[in-house]
Amino acid sequence: MQHNLKTVDWDNLPHGGDLFGEMELAAREAAGGKKKRPPLFPGLALCGVAAAAAAWLSGHYGFPIILLGLLVGLALNFVSQDPRTHAGLDFASRTCLRWGIVVLGLQVTFEQIGALGVAPFIALLAVMAVTLLAGLAGARLAGQSRYAGLLSGGATAICGASAALALYGVIGKERLSQAQFALTLVGVSLASALAMTIYPMLAAQLSLSDAQAGFLIGASIHDVAQAIGGGYAFSDAAGSQATIVKLARVALLAPLVALTSLAIGPSNESAEQPLWRRLALPWFILAFLGVVTLNSLIPVPAPVAETGLTASKTLLLLAVTATAMRSRMDLLLEVGWRSVVPVATATLASFACALGFAVLLL
Repeated sequence: MQHNLKTVDWDNLPHGGDLFGEMELAAREAAGGKKKRPPLFPGLALCGVAAAAAAWLSGHYGFPIILLGLLVGLALNFVSQDPRTHAGLDFASRTCLRWGIVVLGLQVTFEQIGALGVAPFIALLAVMAVTLLAGLAGARLAGQSRYAGLLSGGATAICGASAALALYGVIGKERLSQAQFALTLVGVSLASALAMTIYPMLAAQLSLSDAQAGFLIGASIHDVAQAIGGGYAFSDAAGSQATIVKLARVALLAPLVALTSLAIGPSNESAEQPLWRRLALPWFILAFLGVVTLNSLIPVPAPVAETGLTASKTLLLLAVTATAMRSRMDLLLEVGWRSVVPVATATLASFACALGFAVLLL
């Protein structure tokens, strides 16, 4: 006797679909199927194209490359609406930043800092402290948070965009929006570009000596390349002095990040971590100090140092561009002009204090 066998209709069986789904998931898990990581390529490729465009414009028109990276990134902000770009842009804004700061250590040695002398070094510390306080005062004046003041004052006191990126890693996006961070970077880059043009002319009008002009420019211009360029625009001797002063400021990046971390306390993300973990410096700051120490013990050949500077600039450009591309334009409009007030007050205080010490000490 034969039975008529019918094909089982899984769709019409109660829980048939659920059973099949469970079997499929079990099979995938047994095969070792983990959640697939989103690809980095789309975001990294777009960020690379934007950074290359900024580099081309900078090379042809002589505009600061970091500022152009910010502006191009903001202009392409709409691409971050596609979730496929998020992983690559986040990688560029975090990982490229950290390695860019590490490689920057190839430009600094403890011997260069020692060559500055005790009195000028103490004066430099005073200039940086006044600059940081001025940033906090400017933020309060403009109705901004203290984190905005710390970011603006710290970036102006140390080395511009590089310091801003490092400090933002400690402050965190839950305490300061990416929009405010992007506008602070724009303000710092613009102020540095203007300072490179104006400060050498002011130093000449004030009849400053080479040593005085070098200290003023090195202690008050934000970006490394622009501080050195501004010094050499005055004279070769002033350029050498400005280079030493500026690199001494760069070397103080790690202590500033550590002090900032202690002053503001842990973010919401790290509040549950043990105390020793919260007080520890970020790994890239420790690596930066390690590279500076290595460079002090075993001097790096000039070609390697030049390649390292180019690599550091490239990585930081990618980080800045990606950060701008990930910033929300609606928050940029909401923050408005108030975001640049802390940068302006810190810049003016830095110039006035550096000028005073240059005249009194040198």
